[in-house]
Amino acid sequence: MKRILLIVPALHQGGFEKVCVETARLLQPHFQVKIAIFDSADIAYDTRGISVADLRLPSRPGRLGKICNVFLRGLKLRALMRREKIDIAYSFGPTANLANIAAGGRAEKWLGIRSYMDMGHPMQIRLFCRCADRVICCSDAICGEVRDKYRCGKAVTLNNPFDIRQMRLMAEQEEAVLPWTEGRILVSMGREDAVKGFWHLLKSFSLVHRAFPDTRLMIVGEGEFSAYKKLAEGLGIANAVCFTGLRKNPYPYLKRGSLYVLTSYYEGFPNAMVEAMAMGLPVIATDCMTGPREILEDRYGILIPNMSPEEDFDPHHITEEEKNLARRIEALLQDADRMAHYSEMALRRAGDYTTEAYVGKICDWAES
Repeated sequence: MKRILLIVPALHQGGFEKVCVETARLLQPHFQVKIAIFDSADIAYDTRGISVADLRLPSRPGRLGKICNVFLRGLKLRALMRREKIDIAYSFGPTANLANIAAGGRAEKWLGIRSYMDMGHPMQIRLFCRCADRVICCSDAICGEVRDKYRCGKAVTLNNPFDIRQMRLMAEQEEAVLPWTEGRILVSMGREDAVKGFWHLLKSFSLVHRAFPDTRLMIVGEGEFSAYKKLAEGLGIANAVCFTGLRKNPYPYLKRGSLYVLTSYYEGFPNAMVEAMAMGLPVIATDCMTGPREILEDRYGILIPNMSPEEDFDPHHITEEEKNLARRIEALLQDADRMAHYSEMALRRAGDYTTEAYVGKICDWAES
C-alpha cells in the first residue's frame, strides 16, 4: 500500500483545508495517509482517526520570515517524508506547494492550485509547473489556463468531493440556533474576507427585505464581521441579519435556508455553494473566476455578472449591480415554480461530484 502525505498550512475553516481532511478520510482504505500541518492552532475540522504531524512552524511576519519558513518547513518535511517512507506528497495551495518543493526527496510531488487568486502569481505558477510531477487544479478553467498559458502538460482537474448522504445525516444531528423562528432565509457561507463580496450581499438584501419583509439573511463563517454588522445597522436590517460565526457542522444552518447567494469575485471551486445545493437550495451566484459557471452551467442555478472588488461600506451608496442582484433574488422568491425547479436542479448537480469519482482519479494517478 502506497504512502501519501497531504500537506496543508493549517486546518482553520476554509475550502481547501476541509478538502484536505476529507481527502485523508476517503483515501484511508487505499493508502497509508498522513497530514502534515505547519500550525495546529484553531483546528476547525474533525481529525479523529487521521494521523496528523504538526511541524510547529506557523507563519512569520515580513518577507525574510516567509522565506526562512519555506526552507525550515522544507527541511522538516524532508525528514518526515524519509521517516515515513512517503511515496506521494500532495500539497494544498501555494504556501504548502513551496514547502513541498523545498523538501526535495524521492516522493512524487503533486502540487495543488486551489483558487484563481493563485493565478495572479505567474512566477510561482511557472515554478510549480517545472517542479511538480502533477499540477492538480480544482476547476477546468484553472487547469485550462495552466495548460495553455504555461504549456504545462502535467496539469489535471480534480473537482472537490461531496458525500451528500453524510451531509444530510449531519444536517439532522442538531438544530440551527437562530434569532428567528420564521421567515424565508437567504444564506451565504464563507470566512470574513473581502474576496467574498459580502458588502454587496448586505446592500442587495436591504432592497429585498424592503420588498419582502419576511426575508432574513444568514452568513455562516469565521470572523468578527464588525464592519458588516455596522453596515447592516446603517442599512436598517440589523434585526434581519445573522452572522453565525464558525460552525463545524454547517449543514443544519444550510437546511434552514430558502436560497443560497454567492457574491464572491474570485473562487477556486466553491465548496460551500455545492454543499448548499446538496441541501436542495436554489442558487444565485456571481459569474466569477472560477467555479460557478462550471458548476451551474447557467441551468443548474442562476448566474449574474461578476461584481466590483472595491469594498464599499457606505450604506447610502447602492450600485446598479447590487440593485440587479436584488431584482434577481426578488423575481425568484416570488415564483414558487422556479424555486422548486432550481431546488431540484441543485440536488441533481450536487450529485455529480461524488467521492467515488474523486478517489478513483487519485488512485489512477498513483498507479500511472
